[in-house]
Amino acid sequence: MQTVLITGANRGLGLEFCRQYLQSGWRVIATCRQPAAAKALNDLARHHRDLQVYNLDVADFSQIDALSGSLAELDLDVLLNNAGVYSDVSENGFGRLDYPAWSEAFWVNSMAPVKLAEAFLPQIKRGRKKLIVSVSSLMGSITDNTSGGSLQYRSSKAGLNAAMKSLAIDLRRQDIAVLILHPGWVRTDMGGKNALIDVDESVAGMRRCIDEFTLAQSGSFLKYDGTPLPW
Repeated sequence: MQTVLITGANRGLGLEFCRQYLQSGWRVIATCRQPAAAKALNDLARHHRDLQVYNLDVADFSQIDALSGSLAELDLDVLLNNAGVYSDVSENGFGRLDYPAWSEAFWVNSMAPVKLAEAFLPQIKRGRKKLIVSVSSLMGSITDNTSGGSLQYRSSKAGLNAAMKSLAIDLRRQDIAVLILHPGWVRTDMGGKNALIDVDESVAGMRRCIDEFTLAQSGSFLKYDGTPLPW
């Protein structure tokens, strides 16, 4: 049985990743900030003994270390960095920027995925798939940015992309691959009701990318349908 660890698993993409991986016979380690309040995730856990739910605020690096310690014997096939924040608001655009919020966006979106990879590296080495996946965004693409705005989110996702690209190079010698994914514009709390695709379609596409991914592709930035994206 293969094992995936999913952050931000209480709703949206993270919750759907849990559902689909469980349906495919995987063991799922699901994390979120407030497990007691994660009704949908807990309902899923009651029907699937291969789903384990853990408390984890990815912004608290001591919690990441503690979770890795409690799961020290785990063989981890896929680390799926899904947790993220969108902190841009219209009233705090350029000229009125909220710098503490911007710092938090970098901490959660750019740095926490690297910390998770660092903390769970021993478990990933023992897995069969040996894959680190980070859910990024096309908004992190500098080439694609023709509309401006969303300074905090864009820059933090661009930072994530750069960090994951470097990890792909650094970890290749250990046979560990790194994949960066854009889920598309998805109908979630973050994406909004006007988004173009449903959660199940996005996750199914990203899972195909993950399933088919090889070490030779490490460092790729792909859309949920497998299309390569510009940096």
